Amino acid sequence: MIYVIFIIFGLLPSIVWLLFYLKKDSHPESKKMVVKIFLYGMVSGLIAFAIGMWLSWSITFFGGKYIESIPLVFFFVNQFIIVALVEESSKFLIVKEKAINNKEFDEPVDAMVYMIISALGFAALENVLVLFSIGQTMVVKDAAIISSFRFLGATFLHALASGTVGYFLALSICDSKNRLKLIIKGLIIASILHGMFNITIGIIEKGLVTQNIILFTISFAFLIVLLGGTAIFISSKFKKLKKIKSICNLTRHQYTN
Repeated sequence: MIYVIFIIFGLLPSIVWLLFYLKKDSHPESKKMVVKIFLYGMVSGLIAFAIGMWLSWSITFFGGKYIESIPLVFFFVNQFIIVALVEESSKFLIVKEKAINNKEFDEPVDAMVYMIISALGFAALENVLVLFSIGQTMVVKDAAIISSFRFLGATFLHALASGTVGYFLALSICDSKNRLKLIIKGLIIASILHGMFNITIGIIEKGLVTQNIILFTISFAFLIVLLGGTAIFISSKFKKLKKIKSICNLTRHQYTN
């Protein structure tokens, strides 16, 4: 029974954000398509985890002696590439392969919508696994608290980061000459955002453990600015893409050519 509760609390943050962002789409996608991309987003979480584990193992195996001498470099490589870039790329590939050439993908803003749906599926799986990892010692109250924190933190971050990729994906559909450049730019920006979030969360946890109020306060304030600023960016880009929907809504069919 407790694991059913874990699944519910794991899915809930993603579902709430999903309902919020779907309202921003003036031409709603079908429920079937939303569920499809959401589930594929969950699959992308497993793929990203496997690739991340393989990369970590490969770097440790082939460069173990160097890692010990440059631990800080490995730390940043791990946060921004092995974790952030791999996860953002896996969510992007789901949309590229499963949504972008679908007939329901009919306007640029859909790029942001589908990227966010994929991200929330990814986050849902991540949330469930986090709760499962703690095990049966957790009570319902603890699960609710963790779910609430992840609603405002990790789940929101996944939506914002992938929304950023979605914006550049939309621009790339309208600008075939700079398509690859725009996609790479979006993935890099999203990965930097993702990596900075992960590092900040780690610093906040360290501040709590060491009872360093100054460290905790500064880090928490930075986290609010990071998420708040990105949320404003995403909101503004939704509005921008809605204004250009008549310019390039038919070019999606040429995306993979």
